[in-house]
Amino acid sequence: MILPPELANYIIKYGYWAVFSLIFAQELGVPNPVPNEVILLFAGYLASTGALKFYLIFLFAVAADIIGTTVLYSVFYFFGDQIIKHAPKWLPISKIEKIKQKVAEKGSWGILAGRMIPYLRGYASVAAGLLKIPPRKFLVAVVVPAIVWSGGYVTAGRLIGKGWQKLASNLSPVRLIIVVVIVLFLIFYVIPKVLKYIRRKKDNPKQ
Repeated sequence: MILPPELANYIIKYGYWAVFSLIFAQELGVPNPVPNEVILLFAGYLASTGALKFYLIFLFAVAADIIGTTVLYSVFYFFGDQIIKHAPKWLPISKIEKIKQKVAEKGSWGILAGRMIPYLRGYASVAAGLLKIPPRKFLVAVVVPAIVWSGGYVTAGRLIGKGWQKLASNLSPVRLIIVVVIVLFLIFYVIPKVLKYIRRKKDNPKQ
């Protein structure tokens, strides 16, 4: 999918805050004209041209991801029962219930896994809110996916530069590849690092 010129101009004109607002809105469930992944790839491309600073757009994208999904989680944490009770027809209750069951079984790992899967990312946060997952536990579970997912697409756009459009136009099959890479990265790098850090803290609590 290619970025509409109007949206591209909006991002070019307002830079970091444009990217933040678009990612934040879509994490809340507000539909954007194009998927977040396309916006993030374009933002990364702009960083490759020098129009945006890479570290700043990376931080803005990750922050929008975390803050947006946390607001969505909070809405369902505090008002979920009323929303489900008076659910509008467009709200996919059956899908939410299925994801809710998975999150209930897996806890933080269920949230983390859900936030890594296209089309299920928002539902994972909704399910966590409905289950009253403790806020601290939820935040820990969404930080890594935000860094790897949103930050990963920005990084990809930065690395491939002008080739971002070709990647965006073939996003559907690419999504699967990216998810596989993300999962492998988590399994073989992030999780072992976290576990090693936790063990070191337990063995040397004063460090």
